Amino acid sequence: MPETTLLSTPFAQSDRLLVLLSPPRSFSSVISTMIGQHPQIYGFPELHLFIGDTLEEVLDKEYRAGNFFGPHGLSRAIAQIEFGYQTQGTVARAIGWLYERRHWTTKALMDHMLARVAPRLGMEKSPVTSVQRLNIERAWTYYPKSFFLHVTRHPVSSRSSMIEWLKENRPRDTTDRVDTLLSWYRIHHNILEFTRTLPPGQSLMVKGEELLSSPDRYLFQIAEWLGLRTDADAITAMKHPEHSPYAYIGPALAEGGNDNKFLRNPALQHRQFLEPSLAEFLSEERIDWGSQSRQLGGEDKKIAKERLIEEISSLTHRLGYC
Repeated sequence: MPETTLLSTPFAQSDRLLVLLSPPRSFSSVISTMIGQHPQIYGFPELHLFIGDTLEEVLDKEYRAGNFFGPHGLSRAIAQIEFGYQTQGTVARAIGWLYERRHWTTKALMDHMLARVAPRLGMEKSPVTSVQRLNIERAWTYYPKSFFLHVTRHPVSSRSSMIEWLKENRPRDTTDRVDTLLSWYRIHHNILEFTRTLPPGQSLMVKGEELLSSPDRYLFQIAEWLGLRTDADAITAMKHPEHSPYAYIGPALAEGGNDNKFLRNPALQHRQFLEPSLAEFLSEERIDWGSQSRQLGGEDKKIAKERLIEEISSLTHRLGYC
């Protein structure tokens, strides 16, 4: 089908999309892939399309970050929806396909991809979207009637998971561990500041620990919120993230697109979570808040140790954690 036809379809002009917002290491890979297995949803891997206005801008940012051929998830998605499957050959073709269209706006590319998976509701879940408020606003500007799903994780366990990821993926990184806690705070603050501007019903917040502990209950609620099927078959399908074409290590040049730990073992693990205490963590850990305040911007640099603890604790309680 000609590209011009795809881009002019009614669905391509839709401003309806499901966007998952969360910091890194917040169960976003497993949860988004679960939701993406609903029969009426198409779950994309991490596309990173909302970090720039044009595809060329996205590719340039990815290159500077070390992803020399662009976002892995985007290359895998193009290989899958344009060429039918993912191999080293189709991924290479997908990379070429993207570079030939680098002059496209990211909105045009997202429209194209949504047209390819129509009539299913497309779902995007890149954690990098939530790092800057501008990225979230770009997603809303492109698709103002989108659904925004805010997924949370306790700051202490999120921090521990991020440290584990840094040790595995960036062993030479000398950044102090506390930076991950401040990032957790800033990203959730970005999300909450955005979602409070939305009309009732357009956003939903869910604790990742509760969803993974009681998937039937929360998957039903999410499907109902989206106005989609809530029958047993639909809920059962969502409990099998391993059936996604993006739930495994990808071919060379695009091995990622989701969290590596999830890609190595994508099946849903039914488990209960013991909620840690932020207050106990802060009392036991020796954190030099003063030296870390330089990581904050603007007048935040003047925030004293007590104010930092107060802000992070307040946000933690606001998200429903102790």
